Amino acid sequence: MKVRVHIFLKPGVLDVQGKAVEGALKGLGWAGVSNARVGKLIELDLDGVDDPAAEAKKMCETLLANTVIESYRIELA
Repeated sequence: MKVRVHIFLKPGVLDVQGKAVEGALKGLGWAGVSNARVGKLIELDLDGVDDPAAEAKKMCETLLANTVIESYRIELA
């Protein structure tokens, strides 16, 4: 099964990359851009498990996401 994990900084955590992207886009003429946030997308195939969502959650809690400052969303495809 294909699993996608979307990871973003939690609200209130300064997103330095997002600010850089926002500034660059504004500098290139897109003046209406605001609140840019940069995240991660991790795709993996997960076979041979009964509950892929539960396994992906364990992976996020253990390694993939820093749950102190990041939130994540799991998508099964």
